[in-house]
Amino acid sequence: MNIPAYAQVVADKLTDAGYEAYFVGGCVRDAIMGNVPHDFDITTNATPDEMKAVFSDMRIFLTGEKHGTVTVVSEGENVEVTTYRVDGEYKDSRHPESVSFTVNINEDLARRDFTMNAICYNTAFVDPYGGREDIEKKIIRTVGNPDERFGEDALRIMRALRFASCLGFEIEKETKKSIHKNAHLLKNISVERIFVEFTKLLCGENVRNILLEYYDVIGVFIPEILPCVGFDQKNAYHIYDVYEHIVRAVEAAERDVKIRLCMFFHDIAKPMCFTIDEKGGHFKGHDEKSAEVAHAVLRRLKADNDTIHTVEVLVKEHQRDIVPEKKYVKRCLAKISMPVFDLLLKVKYADTVAHSDKAKGNFEVLKKLEGLRDEIVKEGECISLKDLAVNGSDIIALGITDGKRIGEILKKLLEMVIDGEVENHKEKLTKIIKAL
Repeated sequence: MNIPAYAQVVADKLTDAGYEAYFVGGCVRDAIMGNVPHDFDITTNATPDEMKAVFSDMRIFLTGEKHGTVTVVSEGENVEVTTYRVDGEYKDSRHPESVSFTVNINEDLARRDFTMNAICYNTAFVDPYGGREDIEKKIIRTVGNPDERFGEDALRIMRALRFASCLGFEIEKETKKSIHKNAHLLKNISVERIFVEFTKLLCGENVRNILLEYYDVIGVFIPEILPCVGFDQKNAYHIYDVYEHIVRAVEAAERDVKIRLCMFFHDIAKPMCFTIDEKGGHFKGHDEKSAEVAHAVLRRLKADNDTIHTVEVLVKEHQRDIVPEKKYVKRCLAKISMPVFDLLLKVKYADTVAHSDKAKGNFEVLKKLEGLRDEIVKEGECISLKDLAVNGSDIIALGITDGKRIGEILKKLLEMVIDGEVENHKEKLTKIIKAL
C-alpha cells in the first residue's frame, strides 16, 4: 500500500511506543482495488488512555473514546485510531450495548461487516476471511453468518446494496438470501442513515441490477414504489413495466443525486393514475401526483429542503412539452429558471432512453432545445424580471404605488418581451406602463 506521510506518522508513533498498528477497512480495500483511498483508519492494541499518552504532542479528539476511537490530527488530516474490540449484544439492529477491548487483531476483524472490509495492513496483509480473494472475484460477502451480521446492524443491508451498485460487485448467494430475509430490520434504522446509503446507491454504475433485484428492500422505506413493480403500462411508447422503466431511466441519467432521485420518482404515481381505453393505457396527471409523492417521501426521509424542492419541480415538469422555438423556450426559462431547465433537459433525455423506439424522435427535439437555450444565453435575452429594463421603482415613479398592481405590471411586461411584442428598452416599456 502507498501510505501518505501524514497517516504513516500516526502508525509509526504507535509502533515506536511498542504497540501494534494496522491500517484497516476501506483504505485497504480501495488500495487492493487500485483506487486512491481518501480516509486512512488505523486499528491498534493500544487502549484510548495509552493512545492519549502516545499522541500527547499532537492534537486529538475524543468524541469516540467510549467505543475505543481517538481521532488524531496529523498534518491537518484526521486519522481515526481504534482499539481492537469485541462488540457486545445488539438490541436495536444498529448499536452494540457495550464494547470490550481485546489484544487480538483477528477478534477485531471478526466483528466487521464484509470480508472486503475485514483486511488490515502493516508491511503485510492480515486477511483471515478471504477478503482479497473476494475483491478479486468482485464478491460482497459478510464476515461469518449473514443473518447475525445483519441482525447486529441492519444498515449493513443498505451498505451491501450500495457497495454492489457503486463497485459493480455481485452479492454472494447466502448474503443475498439474508438481505431479502432481513430487509424488514431496516425499519429500526434512522431514515437519515438509510437516505445517505440510498442516494449513493442511486449514483452507482450497477444501479439497474441492484434496483431490479432488491425492489423489496427499497420497498421497506419507500413502499410507494411497490405498486409500480410489474405494472403493465399497456402503451405503445413503453416496452417495460412502470418499475423497470423507472429503473432504466435512473440508469440512463447523469450521476447527479437530484437528477437520479427525480428519475426514481418521476413515474411513481402512474399506477394510481391509470386508465385504459381502445388506444391503450393512459396516466393523466401522473406528473403532478408523482411530484406530491416525491415531496412526501423525501420529507419523510429527511432530505434537505433544496433537494426536495428541486426534485419536486423536476418531477412535476418532466412531462412538459416544450415547442422547439425560442419564444417557448424563453417562456419555460421564465417559469422554472435556467439551472432547473438544464436539469430538466437531462431528465427528459433519461426518460426517453427508457421508452420504446416510438419515442426516439424526442432526442432531436432535445438537441434543438439545447441549441436554443445556448442562443438565449449567448445573446443575453430577457427571461426574468431582473432582466427587464424597468423595475418596481420605475413604476412607482410613474405614480403607481399598489404593490400587487406593480407585480402584475412587471409580469405582463416580461410576457410581452418574451413573446417579442415589445423590445426590452426602458422608454418603450415606460410607454406601455402609461397605457395600461
